[in-house]
Amino acid sequence: MTLANGREYLAIPGPSVMPDRVLQAMHRAAPNIYEGALADMVDAMVPDLKAVARTRHHVAIYICNGHGAWEAALTNVLSRGDKVLALCTGRFTHGWADVADKLGADVARLDFGTQGTVDAEAFAEALAADKAHQIKAVLVAHVDTATSIRNDIKALRDILDKAGHPALLCVDCIASLACDPFEMDAWGADLMVAASQKGLMTPPGLGFVFFNDRADTAHATAGMVSLYWDWTPRSRPDFFYQYFGGTAPTHHLFGLREALNMIGEEGLENVWERHRRLSGAVWAAVAAWGQGGPLRFNVEDPALRSQAVTALSIGRENGTRLRRWLIENTGVTLGIGLGMYARDDPEGNGYFRIGHMGHLNTHMVLGALGSIEAGMIALEIDHGRGALEAAARACA
Repeated sequence: MTLANGREYLAIPGPSVMPDRVLQAMHRAAPNIYEGALADMVDAMVPDLKAVARTRHHVAIYICNGHGAWEAALTNVLSRGDKVLALCTGRFTHGWADVADKLGADVARLDFGTQGTVDAEAFAEALAADKAHQIKAVLVAHVDTATSIRNDIKALRDILDKAGHPALLCVDCIASLACDPFEMDAWGADLMVAASQKGLMTPPGLGFVFFNDRADTAHATAGMVSLYWDWTPRSRPDFFYQYFGGTAPTHHLFGLREALNMIGEEGLENVWERHRRLSGAVWAAVAAWGQGGPLRFNVEDPALRSQAVTALSIGRENGTRLRRWLIENTGVTLGIGLGMYARDDPEGNGYFRIGHMGHLNTHMVLGALGSIEAGMIALEIDHGRGALEAAARACA
């Protein structure tokens, strides 16, 4: 007998929970891909996508995951041999830098570990040392999904401007878009990548590259541009098929249209506020549990944590077995400790992540937290008391 029977809850940091409205919108026959309702829907959807990114500029849509969006972004603004500076705060900017390296860019990395944000002084020093302005692009994750670190993008733009450096500021918002506040134009990001499966509440398979006119100017001389990844026809198509370099991802588009409807109905600022409140409930519970046991935040300062995901350590012997107990006994799936490897924990078994992004409300968060507490009781993992009351008060 197990108490896991019933609707499962995927509390991982993407793919996030798919709303019934999104799934129902996708459950339909294939449409005409040449003209008519589908083409009209996509034309009308583009401004809504830009509104979520808070940009008045351009967006290209790709049939890919976030890794594909990384490659799309780089190939449109770089030539082989161009210098790239990657500001790494966890796992995922390293991944983006790996793509740049494989494409033939000359990549330098500033590694700030798995618990800290970008160090402003180190970044400023790297720019000052580049007196010939050879760095063409700066890569950074707004939120690193593995570590839950959130970087201050506006502050990075200010450092670039103060240095008078022309490098493009390229931001990974795959984890944060429609979860954490992000202002592409107001904060001065030149290029931003995102994907469908997190805050946009649509199954994995759509990648997005948002870019401004500065990035588009760089595109004019980029030597890596290929026929498929080229963002010009995708962002300014003469024919419908050019949006996607061929056949449209029809059912993903139906799902995305409904997800954008949901965001629009709630209001983007309200979506951000809902994530703020619900992540605060998670943090209140974790803080209470940590008073009497091994559970610890990966990022101690709440001002530096993402509203989309919380990364936690609970001791080498506890993380994996807690996750597995929850799957088997409660129907809740937590995220693995991705990239959180240590000398005394080479497989990252002492870490897990709670995803709180996208289609999420109070009872889902409180249910997940109650399940985690049940797991710690069952597995005799020491923990402080009062966590669920603290979470309930945060929601109240």
